[in-house]
Amino acid sequence: MCGIVGLYLKDKSLEKSLGKMFTPMLIEMTNRGPDSAGVAIYRDPVGKTEIKVTLAHTDPAFDWSALAAKLTALHGKSKVTKIGNHCVLVSKASEEEVRAFLAAEAKDVRVVGAGHVIEIFKDVGLPRAVADMYDIESAHGSHAIGHTRMATESAVTTAGSHPFATGQDLCLVHNGSLSNHNTLRQWLRKNAKIEFQTENDTEVAAAYLTWKLREGHSLKQALESSLTDLDGFYTFVAGTADGFAVLRDPIACKPAVMAETDDWVAFGSEFRALATLPGVEKAKVWEPEPAIVYSWGRA
Repeated sequence: MCGIVGLYLKDKSLEKSLGKMFTPMLIEMTNRGPDSAGVAIYRDPVGKTEIKVTLAHTDPAFDWSALAAKLTALHGKSKVTKIGNHCVLVSKASEEEVRAFLAAEAKDVRVVGAGHVIEIFKDVGLPRAVADMYDIESAHGSHAIGHTRMATESAVTTAGSHPFATGQDLCLVHNGSLSNHNTLRQWLRKNAKIEFQTENDTEVAAAYLTWKLREGHSLKQALESSLTDLDGFYTFVAGTADGFAVLRDPIACKPAVMAETDDWVAFGSEFRALATLPGVEKAKVWEPEPAIVYSWGRA
């Protein structure tokens, strides 16, 4: 049992208040997932020739500035911003160059997410503690995806927490369980050349979507294909640079509710996660249908 929340702001004037609107949603899902929590925030797009990478290290005192200086010397200007136990790196290097540099110079640094807009923060502990550690309440941005975890299929670790990101500006959170993730992990590792950091089944689902997108599928098509290729029961919320998409498996045994106004659209595992949103009393509220992809975005 886990908790999922998502908030997409249609009204750009609300973007400065994203964190204040979103944080109560995440905290409300504490009893569905007290082990760890994570958030993907879409904000502050970097230039076309830059990449934004969220990094993590087990040592809170790790010298991120020294790391950025080495990367700058090799590939051009790179700057870092430490947030909680993570760091957001913006660099002129490509994602491939950043990953190659880390493999050579800092093997203990873990890539949490990468793209031009996305920043991902996740850690063990209660959702309130994680939100405070990464100052989620003061965050601005266009949309956010969050997850509170009750670990059932793998260890309680920061790396094993959601969201998972295996493609640029793409993230996935998941409530449920997949039965064929080990077989699919092996296939993706061999045929799609995707590497995995954890044994979590959600990382496999995220990698599957990344592979489908690489093959030229749209996110909607990739999610629809998952209905055939992924065995198990699940509710997925996938974040993209433009918005987010929701899919429940054909049985839809995991709870889910959505609400929409002219200003925003929101997802929660339970309605109480949406109850504090401004104007929710006038929102259209419904339960997503099984095996139907719902999506919102500016594109």
